[in-house]
Amino acid sequence: MQILKAGALYFALVFAAGFVLGPIRILLLVPRFGERTAELLEQPVMLVVMIFAARWVVGRLAVPPKPSARLGMGVVALVFLLLIEFTVVLWIQGLTIGDYVAGRDPVAGGVYAFMLLVFAAMPLLAARQ
Repeated sequence: MQILKAGALYFALVFAAGFVLGPIRILLLVPRFGERTAELLEQPVMLVVMIFAARWVVGRLAVPPKPSARLGMGVVALVFLLLIEFTVVLWIQGLTIGDYVAGRDPVAGGVYAFMLLVFAAMPLLAARQ
């Protein structure tokens, strides 16, 4: 149960940051730099958010140092993120999963996919001192 709570909190923190950064990217960065560059500029900020959120949740909820517990937290967070992404976000945009994947920029989409893996692994990576 602790892993589920930690994963849900980690997801909520990172999702909230992305929810705030999304409109900034769309309204300020996309018109100035284009979609690809705007998405790529957002990724380092999200990486920092992931690091701080993972460290804070691991410490706050005393997630055991076992790799299985830390990765479990990250996988729970990733599942929540993908559920939201593939249900609510696509429904709001009126897209199917196929449309969503086909419409992604190959470079920014590849970086986003890699960042999803980093997101899942961050509770393990960020907690190592």
